Amino acid sequence: MKVILLEDIKTLGKKGEIVTVSDGYAKNFIFPKKLGAEATKKNLNELKLQKIHDEKMAEKILKEAKEFAEVLETKQVVVKLRTGEGGRTFGSVSSKEIAEEAKLQFDLEIDKKKMQLPEQIKNIGTYEIPVKLHPQVTAMLKVKVEEA
Repeated sequence: MKVILLEDIKTLGKKGEIVTVSDGYAKNFIFPKKLGAEATKKNLNELKLQKIHDEKMAEKILKEAKEFAEVLETKQVVVKLRTGEGGRTFGSVSSKEIAEEAKLQFDLEIDKKKMQLPEQIKNIGTYEIPVKLHPQVTAMLKVKVEEA
């Protein structure tokens, strides 16, 4: 029996694939747990439409990520860091602080987990921080660290 998988099944395949299984396996395991549906013309057509919809959504998300990357690359976030004698700093700047300052200064929502700090920022200066917005899109955010 041909079955369209609605969920990933480790031994069979991934969601959306059409696989051939025995009738008993399909009726006793796959259908009751709603892991798959019989590969009828109606279900195959729905699968085709779902794939088209998913592709359009993926394109839309990629386009939005590229637009947001263009906006990010034009901005420079200023972060204040306390310093002592001789320009020594107290602590470091974290991705959380950068995200908060971006929200305050430019009203930009940046997920702190998407910032890829190469090392801790402990000095005054200007840094370029890569922000991974999408698997195919990485923006460079300029961060200027000043004395408080």
